[in-house]
Amino acid sequence: MSAEDTIKEQVTTNPVVLYMKGTLEQPQCGFSANAAHILNTCGVQNIFAVDVLADPEIRQGIKDYSNWPTIPQLYVNGAFVGGSDILTEMYQNGELKKLLEA
Repeated sequence: MSAEDTIKEQVTTNPVVLYMKGTLEQPQCGFSANAAHILNTCGVQNIFAVDVLADPEIRQGIKDYSNWPTIPQLYVNGAFVGGSDILTEMYQNGELKKLLEA
């Protein structure tokens, strides 16, 4: 299975997918830590987190898949939401919680 096929399967079979550096318990960059913290604060259960540092093909593949150059990347119900800055903005204005509850 190609990296693109793997990514497509991950984002379509899991309601909330976070591509990040490190793990939810041990983020390896501040932006990934921020994204994990925001999702935790929103009370999201069952986050499917993918450590891009563990797989170079996925690390590059997710950037190609979303046409977004940075990590972390959040997907909700198969749709790309954004990176750390967008998550922060959506969290602050209440949009993220609404999206996650839908």
